[in-house]
Amino acid sequence: MIGPSPNPLILSYLKYAISSQMVSYSSVLTAISKFDDFSRDLCVQALLDIMDMFCDRLSCHGKAEECIGLCRALLSALHWLLRCTAASAERLREGLEAGTPAAGEKQLAMCLQRLEKTLSSTKNRALLHIAKLEEASLHTSQGLGQGGTRANQPTASWTAIEHSLLKLGEILANLSNPQLRSQAEQCGTLIRSIPTMLSVHAEQMHKTGFPTVHAVILLEGTMNLTGETQSLVEQLTMVKRMQHIPTPLFVLEIWKACFVGLIESPEGTEELKWTAFTFLKIPQVLVKLKKYSHGDKDFTEDVNCAFEFLLKLTPLLDKADQRCNCDCTNFLLQECGKQGLLSEASVNNLMTKRKADREHAPQQKSGENANIQPNIQLILRAEPTVTNILKTMDADHSKSPEGLLGVLGHMLSGKSLDLLLAAAAATGKLKSFARKFINLNEFTTYGSEESTKPASVRALLFDISFLMLCHVAQTYGSEVILSESRSGAEVPFFETWMQTCMPEEGKILNPDHPCFRPDSTKVESLVALLNNSSEMKLVQMKWHEACLSISAAILEILNAWENGVLAFESIQKITDNIKGKVCSLAVCAVAWLVAHVRMLGLDEREKSLQMIRQLAGPLFSENTLQFYNERVVIMNSILERMCADVLQQTATQIKFPSTGVDTMPYWNLLPPKRPIKEVLTDIFAKVLEKGWVDSRSIHIFDTLLHMGGVYWFCNNLIKELLKETRKEHTLRAVELLYSIFCLDMQQVTLVLLGHILPGLLTDSSKWHSLMDPPGTALAKLAVWCALSSYSSHKGQASTRQKKRHREDIEDYISLFPLDDVQPSKLMRLLSSNEDDANVLSSPTDRSMSSSLSASQLHTVNMRDPLNRVLANLFLLISSILGSRTAGPHTQFVQWFMEECVDCLEQGGRGSVLQFLPFTTVSELVKVSAMSSPKVVLAITDLSLPLGRQVAAKAIAAL
Repeated sequence: MIGPSPNPLILSYLKYAISSQMVSYSSVLTAISKFDDFSRDLCVQALLDIMDMFCDRLSCHGKAEECIGLCRALLSALHWLLRCTAASAERLREGLEAGTPAAGEKQLAMCLQRLEKTLSSTKNRALLHIAKLEEASLHTSQGLGQGGTRANQPTASWTAIEHSLLKLGEILANLSNPQLRSQAEQCGTLIRSIPTMLSVHAEQMHKTGFPTVHAVILLEGTMNLTGETQSLVEQLTMVKRMQHIPTPLFVLEIWKACFVGLIESPEGTEELKWTAFTFLKIPQVLVKLKKYSHGDKDFTEDVNCAFEFLLKLTPLLDKADQRCNCDCTNFLLQECGKQGLLSEASVNNLMTKRKADREHAPQQKSGENANIQPNIQLILRAEPTVTNILKTMDADHSKSPEGLLGVLGHMLSGKSLDLLLAAAAATGKLKSFARKFINLNEFTTYGSEESTKPASVRALLFDISFLMLCHVAQTYGSEVILSESRSGAEVPFFETWMQTCMPEEGKILNPDHPCFRPDSTKVESLVALLNNSSEMKLVQMKWHEACLSISAAILEILNAWENGVLAFESIQKITDNIKGKVCSLAVCAVAWLVAHVRMLGLDEREKSLQMIRQLAGPLFSENTLQFYNERVVIMNSILERMCADVLQQTATQIKFPSTGVDTMPYWNLLPPKRPIKEVLTDIFAKVLEKGWVDSRSIHIFDTLLHMGGVYWFCNNLIKELLKETRKEHTLRAVELLYSIFCLDMQQVTLVLLGHILPGLLTDSSKWHSLMDPPGTALAKLAVWCALSSYSSHKGQASTRQKKRHREDIEDYISLFPLDDVQPSKLMRLLSSNEDDANVLSSPTDRSMSSSLSASQLHTVNMRDPLNRVLANLFLLISSILGSRTAGPHTQFVQWFMEECVDCLEQGGRGSVLQFLPFTTVSELVKVSAMSSPKVVLAITDLSLPLGRQVAAKAIAAL
């Protein structure tokens, strides 16, 4: 390259050396990129010809460092090509001005052709992707001051490439040749796509229904109104990403599910919960989803588009309007407008369209419903009221107890309490609401020297707060009430009582527990008080002590009645005294009776059940304290829920005063005398047939999960999935199963990945069940569960899942010991192919055992069961790929890995694939469907130097 044209002899030697692979591609590329006298046409053309020999079929079979070297050399060569193209374009422009265009145009065409040839290969773009990351990490690790390895490795920087691209664009903008210009633009687009080449996914445009989104919304609305908005947003985003759902259809599915929930919710509390969920919580969820999406403007467009679709579902909207007795869409649009999810113009436009549609709707009989206020209006009004009540409760209770009593009394009337609680639950204020009532209840447990008036106000405040807290615990779960444990702080009376004495589903109480056995003198005085006085005294009464002593008092009274010391008339007077002033005493008495009845034989129960009947029945004496009727309504609903289990077990019936609404709509749904396995397969078949899960089915699945346990539940449902042979059915089954598993995703994932999958993969007699289509479907389901659990398990388990007693499914330690001294059984099985450990034979790699994975370099906590199960599963996958036998199980592994790649935005830290051993990458590439550069980039952790080396080596060998 010394003269004006290159030396042809040396040039032919070089070409021969390249063809016979005596010199490496990276050294040739590095040498070319050092030549920068672009005015010598013949030399430049000779270099371009050399590049043409191999630029679309680069490879390297050496050590990992050499492969990284190839990536760097390719980056330099790309920079050189861009500079060369810019120089040719510049000359063409000058030539055009001077009137001699031919020379420059030929060279520019040559440069662009090489650029296009280099960039059109995905493999090259993948190598460039690695080079860019490698260069960025060199920058950060060395600081920009000292150029340690930079001196001997002249890598062009990515910024320099972007700069050259801009410069080239400016020069070409003035050229008239459209063909060359479009060719250059195409190259520019390819270069700019390199950093993001993994995050592009095609969305599903051909589907309109997404049962998973539907079921997740129904599950949250029916069972988890108090759940964190953030975790729901993350779960929905996950589903959207895994199923590649376009935003407008995603938002539409959320609204559809909300309307279905509204229509099918049972009357009473459930209906109010759904209304609050749809009109208060979901708009908040969408506001958070907006932050996740790229660009606000696009998101409001998508929401508008979703509403346009929704308006076409006239029958659904008409039915919802009929159920709610108002124009639901109108309220929803107003809320979305307020939250900035829709522009004012869109809101008005959509409202007008819906108004026109409603004129053709079937008319309701206006008479009976005209004066009933719609729940939606009430809920929207209740929301600001909650805030005001919280402020009122913050004031000093001793200053104006009467004023506070007025506010609380007003809350008890009609359905006000349920409205306020639903609004508080949907807006995340229920916990602070409960805290305030616990503080009030604690404050009123006893008062010093007081006259009759303040004593009765105190009794009422104690009673109302106690009843409200019981009601909240039964409706929304006792977790809402429990405070974060503060060390040293005294636990409030109500919390203590609730945890030890209050019957709940699945909680067994001991009637002889010390909490039911207080100081005997207090018990005697309480028995005397109940038996002798015409009515309960209120002055200086210590209500918390009375509540704790009542159980022992009831035992005394029962014994006296059993032994004929007391007649039935006396019992009636006593029960009237218990519930005549303060309903909380009756609640505490029944709570103990429920625990007591469970311990008795058939013939011993009569009197205890009779006592419950008396306490739940109407009052025979006069009631003298305010708000009695309102309090009794709440008391009865509390008693009914408390007794439900015990009455079913003892086959007893007690008639509770009816309020006209079913207090426990989702209770006792299982058909009697049928094996639960039959019930499970039946309900799943029905759900699959319908294509979506309704809230009643969700409750049945939840009950079955409680009864059968996680392993039984998961194993039987997976068996059902593997029986399915039609492709579209298996896909639908996966979407539905994933949403059913959301009932307790963490535990189900541990069972599925830790037990069921390893069982299927290691037992050759079961391999046939992994054939396509059920095998593909199971792989998809397993990946979805793994990703969801992994992304959410950093957060807290939802309250719904805390209720279930944790099953220690397996001693995960034996599977995967923490200290590496004693290799586990599985590790020993897998280390039989140690000869693969030297595949990456370079100094950095030799230390790699066959199980080293990115997660170990990120020091992921292996005490965590989920991490352990994932690490195990990927070791198993690694050993299946390395083994010499192929079959349905190897095919399954391939589908599993494909699904991982398909669902991930970007491989790397924080993804499940960090548990994949590095040595598996080279094995995977041998599987034809996985031998693509993009797959390699997706499954290796490119944030680690070792990850980049493994990727470069695998891609360079393709």
